[in-house]
Amino acid sequence: MAEPVLEARQLSRAYGVGELSVSVLRQLDFELLPGSQVAIVGASGSGKSTLLNLLGGLDKPCGGSVWLQGRNMAGMGERELCRMRNRSLGFVYQFHHLLPEFSALENVAMPGLIAGMSGPQARVAAADLLDRVGLSERLQHRPAQLSGGERQRVAIARALVLRPACVLMDEPTGNLDAEAAEQVLQLIGEQRRETTASFVLVTHNLAIAGRMDSRHELVNGRLRKLSP
Repeated sequence: MAEPVLEARQLSRAYGVGELSVSVLRQLDFELLPGSQVAIVGASGSGKSTLLNLLGGLDKPCGGSVWLQGRNMAGMGERELCRMRNRSLGFVYQFHHLLPEFSALENVAMPGLIAGMSGPQARVAAADLLDRVGLSERLQHRPAQLSGGERQRVAIARALVLRPACVLMDEPTGNLDAEAAEQVLQLIGEQRRETTASFVLVTHNLAIAGRMDSRHELVNGRLRKLSP
C-alpha cells in the first residue's frame, strides 16, 4: 500500500487559556494517499479551516503531529518548512491573497520563480494553467481588474503551477458560478491524472463533496467518514 502523502496523527488544537480554553480539534487522525481526492464538510465553526492550516504547516498544533511526504513538519526549521510548502503543497483559501501590484500571469508564475524556475519557464506554465481555468484573455489584468470569481480562479492556477504533491482547498468554488466551478473540478481531475496530485477540499457544497473519492465530516473535533 502506498505511503500517505499527508498524515495527521492525534492532532489537537485549542484556543484560549485555562477555563476560557476552547478545544477545536481533539486527537484527530487523518491520512491522504497519493492521487486521492478527499472532501471535508462540517458546520460553520467546526474547525475545518483550522485543520487546513495545521495540515499546511501554517499553524502549530497543541498536540500531535503532521507528516508531509514522510517527514514530520515539527522537526523542520522555518526555512526548510517554507521550501517544502512551496514545492510540495498548493494552497487555495477563501480569500485569494493575490498580490495587487502584479498581473494574473505574474501572480501565477510567482511560486515557480521562488522555486528557481527561469522567468520564461514560469510564465509558460502560468499561462497554460490560466488558459485551463478560462482566463487566457486576462493574463495581464491585475486583481483589481478581475471579478471575484476570476480572482479565485487565478488563485487556483497559482496553487497548481508547481504540480505539488498535495493541494489544500478551502471553499475553492464558493465564489464561482456553475460553469466556472465545473472548470475547476475538471482541472482537479486532470491534475490528478497527470501528476498523481492529492486534494483536500473543504466545502459546504454537498454536490461538489460528492464528486470527491471520499467525504469526511468534522464533528466534535474529529473526522467521521461518510458513506458514499
